[in-house]
Amino acid sequence: MLLVALLGLLVPGFLLSGAAPASAHAALSDTGPRDGTVLRSAPRHLDLTFTESVGLLDGSVRMLDPDGSRVRLAEPSHGPGGARTVRVDLPRGLGKGTYTVAWRVVSADSHPVSGAFTFSVGERTPVVAAPDTGPAEDPATKSLHNIARYLAYLAVALLIGAAAFVAVCRPPDPAPLRAPLRLAWGTLLAATLALLALRAPYEAGTGPSTAFDASALTHTLTSRPGLALLVRLALLAPAGFVLARLLRGSRSRVTFGTGAAVAVALPLTWAAAEHASAGIQVPVAVASHALHLLAAAVWLGGLVAVYRTHVPPSSAARFSRVAFTSVTVLVVTGTYQSWRGLGPLDALTSTSYGRLLLAKLGAVALLLTVAWASRRWTRRLVAVGAAVPARERVPAMAGGPAEVPEAADEQPPPPAPYRRALRRSVLAEAGIGVVVLVLTTVLTSTLPGRAAAEAAAAGNDTAPAGQPRAAVTTVPFDLGTTGGRGTVQISLDPARVGENSVQAVVFGPDGGLSTVPELRLSFTLPAQDIGPLTADLTDRGGYWATDSLNLPVAGDWTMKVTVRTTDVDQVTEPTRVRVWG
Repeated sequence: MLLVALLGLLVPGFLLSGAAPASAHAALSDTGPRDGTVLRSAPRHLDLTFTESVGLLDGSVRMLDPDGSRVRLAEPSHGPGGARTVRVDLPRGLGKGTYTVAWRVVSADSHPVSGAFTFSVGERTPVVAAPDTGPAEDPATKSLHNIARYLAYLAVALLIGAAAFVAVCRPPDPAPLRAPLRLAWGTLLAATLALLALRAPYEAGTGPSTAFDASALTHTLTSRPGLALLVRLALLAPAGFVLARLLRGSRSRVTFGTGAAVAVALPLTWAAAEHASAGIQVPVAVASHALHLLAAAVWLGGLVAVYRTHVPPSSAARFSRVAFTSVTVLVVTGTYQSWRGLGPLDALTSTSYGRLLLAKLGAVALLLTVAWASRRWTRRLVAVGAAVPARERVPAMAGGPAEVPEAADEQPPPPAPYRRALRRSVLAEAGIGVVVLVLTTVLTSTLPGRAAAEAAAAGNDTAPAGQPRAAVTTVPFDLGTTGGRGTVQISLDPARVGENSVQAVVFGPDGGLSTVPELRLSFTLPAQDIGPLTADLTDRGGYWATDSLNLPVAGDWTMKVTVRTTDVDQVTEPTRVRVWG
């Protein structure tokens, strides 16, 4: 029943996390050419710099010319700055106009990230094609990948924790733990195989049907996340050996030594492929991450073992000491990891990572409160067990019957009520622990506050990965007259607070370019009662533009487009455009 309850808490977690947009761990901190710049001559190559090291995919960088056609590029490679940089050589003879660059890479902590930026040669021209940042995340692949990740975390916690309980706390009958341990081992095996198969389509944003493509599997097996998963699979063999020996009552040094080695190595396969593997102080962070996961597994898995077995006072006392040690390790390593991932304190409220961390800290505080209650019931159970008098037989006189001492007048209360109270608090503790585990797993899919701060220092603070720096909006209009229909494509670059340039192109009902005698734009921010601010557009021969639109505040602005086709026919259409900070 406890396992069913834990899964009931787990499933909503991965469904909610799967519904949110994917968060990237590597943030783009700089580009060469810089986003939105106008160059006198064509560059020789493209350079992208990220906040952490990244891996390259097939077609990691693509570029569209001013007409929207794809430019043939050389294969990207890491630049002079090392694994945090990407360089692509450009062909000679690039013409004048605005080019759109789309990129997709894999961050050091194994999560894919994509984005786009623009630059111009000679002069700006309208962006006539939406930037191709690669395929959107496939919902089926993402859901299956999330399910496998959550199940792997839950399984390793149960596997390590229940096995440690058998080895250290020595319950008199470990048979009730045989089924949970086998379930944990099998679940971890299945989840690891699923993660290995889904790795390539998860990175590329394709469907699950591409999971067994030979070239994709080869790439996965030679990547760092793939190698970590292979090591995890290999560790399951000695883990199965240790489980079999423990459940048969083995107490040999080989069993304990092998079990301890596996228990330490398994968490390292997570630490080597997630947040700890990138950023500052990597060796310390990897060790801290592994200890954090190990301590959580010993605690939470041990709680399941306490609930499933008839725990005598001696075993309860041992687990109480083990749990206290685990909590101490969790507090120390959790404090370090929070500092390392969060960065500045204002990131607690200004970033998704910080807000999730606050939620986790609240859940941990509640968990520690319940754990304190469990420890109190454990002490009472141990005290009662020690107070129950042993009915010792007195040696009989020669030829006479054995004598039994008289029972004490005052018998201590039976341990059953304390045992029931302990089981209830353990159940609550395990349930809250799974919530903490879910929040922890979601944190591993969220851009750390420190990375967001680094991106902010480079001027890329609030636009999410995958969001081109220029906002392109298409506004339809209809004057109700013959030939009075069409669309206006408006590019706001860089769509950030401060000076912006605007280019607008009018298309007729047949989709071709159309000329109009007047085009006006105004911007209003209703939330702060700002505006209207008028963009002074001028006709530049085929399109309308201005380089001096100042938008002072970030937010969702209302942009009104007024199109005049004759002396008396005009129409105004409103739309919304996002301006980043």
